[in-house]
Amino acid sequence: MKRFIPFMKSEPVVAVVRLSGAIGMSGRGALNDQSLAPVLDKAFTRGKPDAVALQINSPGGSPVQSSLIGARIRRLADENEIPVIAFVEDVAASGGYWLAAAADEIYADESSVLGSIGVISAGFGAHVFLAKQGIERRVYTAGKSKSMMDPFTPETEEDVARVKGMLEQIHTNFIRYVQKRRGEKLDKGSELFTGDIWIGDVAKDVGLIDGIAHLVPAMKARFGDKVTFKRYGPKRGFMSRIGAQIATDALGGIEERAEFARFGL
Repeated sequence: MKRFIPFMKSEPVVAVVRLSGAIGMSGRGALNDQSLAPVLDKAFTRGKPDAVALQINSPGGSPVQSSLIGARIRRLADENEIPVIAFVEDVAASGGYWLAAAADEIYADESSVLGSIGVISAGFGAHVFLAKQGIERRVYTAGKSKSMMDPFTPETEEDVARVKGMLEQIHTNFIRYVQKRRGEKLDKGSELFTGDIWIGDVAKDVGLIDGIAHLVPAMKARFGDKVTFKRYGPKRGFMSRIGAQIATDALGGIEERAEFARFGL
């Protein structure tokens, strides 16, 4: 209570928000703007913290959800005049790095994986398999592009060019965002936007992070040993607690595991 009593000195407070998992996935603990909105609002406004620390462990995911979450973090930080410091655990790649770049400073472990500033679209083609099984695919559309990249029909050069054009647009947005957020910290001589990844100290050398540090000791070094940590995260609903989301969570877990596996994690 003394934090709210005039003329009485209060101990520093750091609000901690954990952002762990693939971005945009459904199910319990999903990282998307809707589920994180109340969490971030509380972290930035309850008790006027001295800083908000983001614990990030994400291989990426939806570019739109990454952008929405990052924009919300910046908006709350600017409105409340609170610094944001990101601490990367195993990985902050692709959309995960987008979230990290929303912070004013980024720190990581010596073995953290960072970067992957690129865009990917993956699918499969099953038209040969269907033909061998004697299955006829029937599709009716209004609009010549409505069935673009249908996995059950052969891809066309026109469709591939269209998809690559969309990926380039998203990649350009990603690059502009990182350049805006990291500014002069980025090493102009390094090719940072090829989708490549960097580890720990090398990520620091090219300007993707500000240093090697862990959350608790770094915040104690900055605010003193008496700093208090207030942790915020999504709450599990009643139906989720009794197991009603088991099937959805299992599928989401497989998809999330596949995303982490891309970085050997």
